[in-house]
Amino acid sequence: MTTIRKTITVTEQQDKYIKAQVEAGHYTNDSEYFRDLIRRDQYGDLAAIRAALSEGESSGEPRPFDLAAFKKRMKSTAQKTADRLAHG
Repeated sequence: MTTIRKTITVTEQQDKYIKAQVEAGHYTNDSEYFRDLIRRDQYGDLAAIRAALSEGESSGEPRPFDLAAFKKRMKSTAQKTADRLAHG
């Protein structure tokens, strides 16, 4: 896999924390620490998507979707919001 060199800026406190993580043997260097943070963030995103899919699957039988009724509700909501903003 090709690697790309990046430059980032951290606070002194953050730098000390990263160095402590490396010195404790959790990571071999700063780059490994940041790559792990990115992997964890990506995993969290994936976990959230999986949870949403699972929730949808267990929410019961599907119901027909009425696009015309949905558009009508959205237009009504938009108009009410516009009126409220225009009149305080």
